[in-house]
Amino acid sequence: MQWILFMLLLFINSMEMRMQKRRKKQASAGFFENCTGCVMCSEDNGCIACQQRLFLLIWRDGIRQYGACVHACPPGYFGLRGQEVNRCTKCRSPSCESCFSKDFCMKCKEKFYLHKGKCFSTCPPNTTAQASTRECQEMCEMGPWSEWSLCSNEGRTCGCKWGSKIRTREVIRSTREEVVPCPALLESRKCRMRKHCSGGEEWGSSQPLCCEHLAVA
Repeated sequence: MQWILFMLLLFINSMEMRMQKRRKKQASAGFFENCTGCVMCSEDNGCIACQQRLFLLIWRDGIRQYGACVHACPPGYFGLRGQEVNRCTKCRSPSCESCFSKDFCMKCKEKFYLHKGKCFSTCPPNTTAQASTRECQEMCEMGPWSEWSLCSNEGRTCGCKWGSKIRTREVIRSTREEVVPCPALLESRKCRMRKHCSGGEEWGSSQPLCCEHLAVA
């Protein structure tokens, strides 16, 4: 009788161990379905480390943090590769849909316009909104300034106390329908001329018109 009772208990214990193993196996299979591409996975927080070439995407739900391994980062994030882990890093601007780096946006969300890596609700001055590309286009693209000219006054480069010099630049590209005019194409500034000329003349009483004209200016 004791032997039969012992065998019955042994059988029940064996069945319980089998059921526990089966439940663990099922739970493990279901758990790792949500850890695709993971090298390390937490039951509470998801992926902690990813396989090579995959990006670790981390997001928050309240106070809880979750992780997943993805081939490409979702909108609002950009992929940042590192020696130990590749991460999906969030764009700094909430109006940015995709970015090259944290502070340089490549595409803005709807109702925003892109200009020099930033998103604007309305385009900055001297730019016009392009509805097709959702970008702000420069209305005038200016060339570089030339070198300053020689200091002169009414064609003379010496013999007067004050003169002026100028520099210029050109418009490389401009839109056909300009709402705002292009910036200045010429700049001038006051300068001091050489007092003595090569012929011995100097500013003063010998050249009153030149000097008096500059004094008024």
